[in-house]
Amino acid sequence: MRTPHILAAALALGLAATAPAKAADITIFAAASLKTALDKATAAWQAAHDDKIVVSYAGSPQLARQIQQGAPADIFISAAPEWMDTLAGDKLIDPASRRDLLGNTLVLVAPAADGAPVELTSKDALTGRLGADGKLAMALVDSVPAGVYGKEALTHLGLWDGVEARVAQAENVRAALALVAQGEAPLGIVYATDAHAEPKVTTVATFPEDSHAPIIYPAALVTHDGAAAKPEAASFLDQLTTGPARADLGAEGFVVLPSPAPAAKP
Repeated sequence: MRTPHILAAALALGLAATAPAKAADITIFAAASLKTALDKATAAWQAAHDDKIVVSYAGSPQLARQIQQGAPADIFISAAPEWMDTLAGDKLIDPASRRDLLGNTLVLVAPAADGAPVELTSKDALTGRLGADGKLAMALVDSVPAGVYGKEALTHLGLWDGVEARVAQAENVRAALALVAQGEAPLGIVYATDAHAEPKVTTVATFPEDSHAPIIYPAALVTHDGAAAKPEAASFLDQLTTGPARADLGAEGFVVLPSPAPAAKP
């Protein structure tokens, strides 16, 4: 006759065999400018899957450094290739999963009530609009991609020297956007997608494409100590590249780049 202990063990094994697979948690580190579009994409994914997605938004350099320090990210989406290159050099991403996901445009914004266009070819246009003590809101100009692109564009147009002392640097592009939206700065340099997401600002100028490096958002799976990436994370990244999420990203003003198959692993 089976003892109660044997019966209990058999019951436990049976329950384990029939229990549903545990849903995976997917952690995404993403450039702050992606928030509106990526929130929509993750919500749609979670409505159709059991996986829980947690997204940490910040400036690309801040996120890359956190990954270097061991932060448990599964996917990294940067607003510039340089920070993805840094993690690739540290062997912290799966090179076969890397793909250029999106493009963007750099714009000058003002509070919605003050939407008169600004002529970027005039050296006095920015300073005149800033007034006596107004600030030009930008993401960190030496590290955060939106700030780097902005400084590059202003330098190319011969405007940087005239406004350098007037720049209010924010930790990421959404923080710079907030300064304008809240009326704390009369002008700011952000991405077109940020302007699209914030009804309290309006675009008053668009920087020429040739005034700065192309704005490219690369994405990749993060690896930890050589371990394989979560298959659920790989599936979500594929969804961003080839699935319905592309429509959400495009609807927010991003340029959705072609999605060639990732390069084969060496």
